[in-house]
Amino acid sequence: MFFCAISGEPPQEPVVSTKSGNVYERRLIVKYINENGTDPITGDKLEESDLLDVKASPKTAAPRPPSHTSIPVLLQTLQNEWDALVLETFALKQQYNSTRQELSYALYNNDAAARVVARLVRERDAAREALSNVQATLGVAPSASATEDVEMATDAPAEEGLPQEVISRIDETHQTLSAARKKRKPPTGYATAAQIKTYSAKHTVPSLHSASPAGITSLVVSRSNPDHFLTGGNDKVLQLYDRSTDKVLASLKGHQKKINHVAFREKEGEPTLLLSGGADKIAKIWAHDEASEEYIPKSTIRTHKGEISGLAVHPTSTLLALSSIDKTYSLHDLSTFQQVYRSVTSDEPFHLSLHPSPMVLFSHWERPRRRYKYTTFELAPLPHPSAPPDATPFSIHTLSFSENGYHLLAPSSQSTVAVWDLRKQKAATTIDLGDDFKVNKVIYDVSAQFLGIAGNLGGRVYMNKSWEELVRFEEGGEMNDFVFGEMGKELWGVTGREVRIWSLPA
Repeated sequence: MFFCAISGEPPQEPVVSTKSGNVYERRLIVKYINENGTDPITGDKLEESDLLDVKASPKTAAPRPPSHTSIPVLLQTLQNEWDALVLETFALKQQYNSTRQELSYALYNNDAAARVVARLVRERDAAREALSNVQATLGVAPSASATEDVEMATDAPAEEGLPQEVISRIDETHQTLSAARKKRKPPTGYATAAQIKTYSAKHTVPSLHSASPAGITSLVVSRSNPDHFLTGGNDKVLQLYDRSTDKVLASLKGHQKKINHVAFREKEGEPTLLLSGGADKIAKIWAHDEASEEYIPKSTIRTHKGEISGLAVHPTSTLLALSSIDKTYSLHDLSTFQQVYRSVTSDEPFHLSLHPSPMVLFSHWERPRRRYKYTTFELAPLPHPSAPPDATPFSIHTLSFSENGYHLLAPSSQSTVAVWDLRKQKAATTIDLGDDFKVNKVIYDVSAQFLGIAGNLGGRVYMNKSWEELVRFEEGGEMNDFVFGEMGKELWGVTGREVRIWSLPA
């Protein structure tokens, strides 16, 4: 018994191809040859003359010509429809197989291209690092072409002092802020110590950033819109979130490693800037575009050769300060995105903060801390409190100034926090948090009445000057960052992938 190579059924009028040897139903193969001119199985050229009838037994007599209303006509019509369906199905199978092959080739080519690009990026980075090492050995200043992208060059002379225009801008801001701070009292309606003692969990924003690698590293709340906050994560992503609608407003990618610090630059009359510094040695700047209502990349700063360890916006709202573990500091103009100062130190800084007077920049590393003035950058060591000279050094990665600039809050060990009186250049007090506590973040509120501490056992709030503990937040586990909300009426903390908000109970 024969079976048609197209329909898979016994043929009524079998024919065989002299070229491929396949058996077909005559009406099907003739129709296929008329449409395509090839053998449906092998794809070779095929003509009707290449078909040989197969003499099957028993022979069947041809039916009589039926009328249009007879059952045989209907059967013939159904047979024609079936033949057309079989041919179409066969053609679709062939097209499907061809498309699968093309997709496989495309995926292979894309994977090969991605591997080549990754290899070239690794080779470029290795070459840059090798060139930097050679230049450092020979004492040659690094060139922009070897360290920076051409479209985002940040060349500026190092160790030459700030431009006069920048110094004038800083002095003007200093005079304005100093005058406003004289005999300043907390604003009307600001949170009181009694209220903070009653704060409880109010809102939780869960599952921010990717679960692998998990964790939020930095948090900052907008001053112009207290419902907006910015987070940086271990997943290399910067996220702008609206607490009032529980929606992510922007998810910005560009870092190749975890983000260490984030910040807002909010200045009246100018676009809001989102700033971030990461372990990939770069700082990135995004600006709000009024036309598209989205944040677009404006600049990438590649000045430093090491991980960005500190990032702060100057009170003028026109300068960005950066520090890096490559023992360098830099200042950048946020209007032109150009570097205006770069300094090389003999120590490795772990963080950087700006004094409220806008004349002093504090950076710190392993004991002792050092203070730099913007105008002369004179070293002024701040001695470590109540620690013997041979004490084991530790990395100080967080500090905060009181709003009036009189006090400095920073860890004195992994489980203690000291408050320095900057007018007397000595520690006013040391807060012992317990041997099991590890400090992650310290912060003053804007009224200088309260200070917050975040660590592996949660967060705590203390009263300034009396040092009374007001409240503890331990339900979320380890807290990586801590922020006072508007008017002190909310406290924001980062625990893992969550942002928690505490305030007066409902």
